[in-house]
Amino acid sequence: MAQPALIDNPVFTYKDYLSWPAEERWELIDGVPWNMSPAPGTTHQRMVRELAVALYGALAASSCELFLAPFDVRLPETSTDQVEDETILTVVQPDLAIICDKGKIDSKGCLGPPDVMIEVLSPSSAYRDETDKLHLYESQGVREYWIVNPDGGYIMVYTLNGKEYGKPEYLWKKDRLISKVIDGIALDLEALFARIVPSG
Repeated sequence: MAQPALIDNPVFTYKDYLSWPAEERWELIDGVPWNMSPAPGTTHQRMVRELAVALYGALAASSCELFLAPFDVRLPETSTDQVEDETILTVVQPDLAIICDKGKIDSKGCLGPPDVMIEVLSPSSAYRDETDKLHLYESQGVREYWIVNPDGGYIMVYTLNGKEYGKPEYLWKKDRLISKVIDGIALDLEALFARIVPSG
């Protein structure tokens, strides 16, 4: 899985993050930087592509907007009003994010939690997507979190109930994924997964 950088400084901020080499991909969680290398594999990228195509169509008549990585989502610990870069300790790049509040979108990405975050599992990221990011997105109030397993052929959907996620809904290839938080999203998973050809 992705590993945190070996560093002397115990805490980094979004201001520090902005100074790092543009050709390197990092995420920052609670001030700890995580190197996102190596790049995701072919199956992962195919899954992201097919999800993006399906979601663009589903959101065509919606005011919500879809973004794909690399796209910075800054998650401050306090109110998002007038937050300074040096106070932000968490910046993530979800594979896909759906944002309905246009006020959260700026020239740097998104400030505050998107309505839906989607992570496609890969060997280097699976543990963190299923543990650290699950807890992070729950605590930040992400209304719906999808964890997509392209090899296993299923999607886990966590939906916020109050301040906590309930038990995940497991959706398999034969199922339809209907979002509980955004109208119009109803994905045929059999058709979606059928377009994912495993790489040898």
